Amino acid sequence: MKNKVQLGFCFALCISATFGFATDRNSLVVSSTEPSKESSSEVAPNKEDVAPIVPKIYEMKVDTNVSNRFAKTSVVSKVKNLAKTAQEATFSVVLPETAYISGFVMEIDGKSYKAYVKEKEEAKQIYNEAVGRGQAAAHVEANARDSNRFTVSVNIEPQKKAVFTLTYEELLQRQNEQYEIVINIHPGQPVKDLNVEVHIDESKPLKFVKSPPLRTGNEISKNDDKVASLAEINKINSTSATVKFSPNIERQKQLATGLGTKEENGLAGQFVVQYDVERDPKGGEVLLKDGYFVHFFAPTDVEALPKQVIFVLDTSGSMEGNRIRQLKEAMNSILSELKNEDLFNIVEFSSIVKVWNVDKVEVDYEVGEDPWPLYDTPDAPKKNKTNQVLPPAYQATEENKEKAKKVVDKLNAYGGTDIKSALEVGLKLVKKNKEDKKNTHQPIIMFLTDGEPTMGETNTEKITSAISELNSGEIRSPIFSLSFGDGADREFLQKISLKNLGFARHIYEAADASLQLQEFYKQISSPLLNNVNFKYVSNVTKLTKTVFPIYFRGSEIVVAGVAEDEFVPPSIEGNSLRGPIIWSPKVENPVGDLERLWAYLTVKQILEARDAAEKKEPYTKKALDIALKYSFVTPVSSLVVVKPNDTSAVNTEDASKSADRPYFLNGSKLKHYALTSYTNRLGAPTLSLGQPVPASAFAAPSPQYAQILPDDAYESFDTAQEVTSMYISETTQLPTTIPTTTDLYEDIKNKLPWLKDIIMENGTITLPNGNYKISTNETVTSTPQCPKTPINGTAGVCTLLPHCPQVFSLLTDAKIFQDFFCPLDTFVGVCCPITTGATSASS
Repeated sequence: MKNKVQLGFCFALCISATFGFATDRNSLVVSSTEPSKESSSEVAPNKEDVAPIVPKIYEMKVDTNVSNRFAKTSVVSKVKNLAKTAQEATFSVVLPETAYISGFVMEIDGKSYKAYVKEKEEAKQIYNEAVGRGQAAAHVEANARDSNRFTVSVNIEPQKKAVFTLTYEELLQRQNEQYEIVINIHPGQPVKDLNVEVHIDESKPLKFVKSPPLRTGNEISKNDDKVASLAEINKINSTSATVKFSPNIERQKQLATGLGTKEENGLAGQFVVQYDVERDPKGGEVLLKDGYFVHFFAPTDVEALPKQVIFVLDTSGSMEGNRIRQLKEAMNSILSELKNEDLFNIVEFSSIVKVWNVDKVEVDYEVGEDPWPLYDTPDAPKKNKTNQVLPPAYQATEENKEKAKKVVDKLNAYGGTDIKSALEVGLKLVKKNKEDKKNTHQPIIMFLTDGEPTMGETNTEKITSAISELNSGEIRSPIFSLSFGDGADREFLQKISLKNLGFARHIYEAADASLQLQEFYKQISSPLLNNVNFKYVSNVTKLTKTVFPIYFRGSEIVVAGVAEDEFVPPSIEGNSLRGPIIWSPKVENPVGDLERLWAYLTVKQILEARDAAEKKEPYTKKALDIALKYSFVTPVSSLVVVKPNDTSAVNTEDASKSADRPYFLNGSKLKHYALTSYTNRLGAPTLSLGQPVPASAFAAPSPQYAQILPDDAYESFDTAQEVTSMYISETTQLPTTIPTTTDLYEDIKNKLPWLKDIIMENGTITLPNGNYKISTNETVTSTPQCPKTPINGTAGVCTLLPHCPQVFSLLTDAKIFQDFFCPLDTFVGVCCPITTGATSASS
């Protein structure tokens, strides 16, 4: 019997006992090539199968070469199977989300197998065929924010070696006046020969090169001597430097402890190199070679523009608890950072949009109606919304900033999420300030939400269109969207920002969420120029974006293109605090070629335009043409891996998340165990961890049992069938993470987005006739008839809300839900059609 071992490599190979599902959506999992020789068995796994000899990583090397701010990283890992049986090794790399994989080669027993890039759907078909053959699939846990994970598996024969080499490329983004090279390292075991080298070659002199302490990759941390990299920095000349990081086994163990992992699991963190270059104050530098050019523009001798910041803050019910606390903490710090010449407004939104009068520390302007009036303070006077006047923009004096902090302290979380009205009010404040003041303040809307629109207009396409139309003409404001936590619609927020001169960022829900918000504000806190325009002569073609609505201190604008004949330097125009400025850059020789840098930037901007477009097909084709020509793995292309007797498609996935269902699925060698501790709504018996389930139970979906399947199959299941068991490989130990009623409870909140806005932290919602709890599995004392169901308006039976999924699509907001609500003791019920198979609440 072959031993199945998880070997992941997050810029290394990491051993993991965690298993997951192969999905063709956001998945990077690759099926193995070895079919099972044994059939399913009811015999418990033996110790030899559960704890096999781990393949040894005997060398690991990461090489990053940076020239012209363009980084090419090669990850090489060498492993040997020391066991007497064949083992499956999984190579898993965590890479920055801005990077594109451009090459992958495996060498197994002296033979090389090279990957190639294919169109996404073609690669997906190859993958599905492999899965359809019932081959094994595995998933490696290796998490890091703003990163993607690449994984591929291969079988290694006894006493044989395998060498994995992955290459990826990225244009480094300048933030806070420096570039950062971030390398994720997670070997899962101490490695005898571990080497990381970063080589920097620039056309301009280096201002500094440094390597800060290692990071966990999942939280913002302060410098800590316990995790100092102790990297060797060698400045070769004014424009070149090398950074070497080669910790021995003892140092790897020390770093592991400092980063919060076990010594025996080896180093797990991010190695970082930071640097910057000298700047040309007269228009930046244009690098030209072989007809390709790249223009870097980052002026420093410009005064900051005064700004008007409109804080549009989500205070819906789902912000209750840690989120609202962290928002308040961050806002207090951000308000302190405002400069005296700046202006600001505070808008909060839930079911109602409220504009605060900072001077009076009270709400001066409201839009919308609250469908849950019981939340209002009984003695609070009803707001008179006729003849309302928008408050002015407030100057950021010390007095006003202190009053604003009192406003922030009064923010409370409740109600729904009216995004459209909130952004409309924010844009009205921009327009009012321009008309009232006739000033030069740069408007900026900082928009934060943790959810989806559940009140007012809920169609995201219509919201995007309406806001973009309102934010047009001479007065336009960048909208910077912040998605807070996993409940936010990140794709929608990205689109609305891209169409409105801004960009979106994700705030991860963790202990450092407040610091993440503050770090984001720093990036947009000092606008230096607006309406920056790069003007080239006619012989320049294939240009990337040349018009930029705003430029912030510490960042950089990059333009690339092709010069068909003799290159003529462009002129750059922009508006500063002192009026229009025109720059004329110098042309210089680059270090190395520029064609791939041009291709990278071009495909990146095409994909951004695709994200914002209504018709995506033309952009998809353009991006795909470049991705295939230059072998970039992008959202429109996939990597097809050639392995012994197999060809499989590999995609990347978000590395900030764990697998949704961290289990192992092996198509032909299955041991059936029931893993849930709850009953389903059709009355399946309660099953305990490890209790065997007859194989016949898995022949087809049944009222008692349902297989845990890949996401696409799982979602197509009849929602009435709660999952009550799953497959576990014979050769693995039972997982300790099992589905619980908590998972189902979260699932209900996801399916009814408005529920997140009205539910309290303890799981209750307040209705006109009392407080009731959402429950997925309770025994209640009565199952009354009810007069009207959402589906056909006829009489039904009162059923626990989670147990009547057939009405979910009709319960589009809290107000509609109230019409069909019925109490079941202290639990939330809904009037459910009898004919659709709804059970009584006691089942």
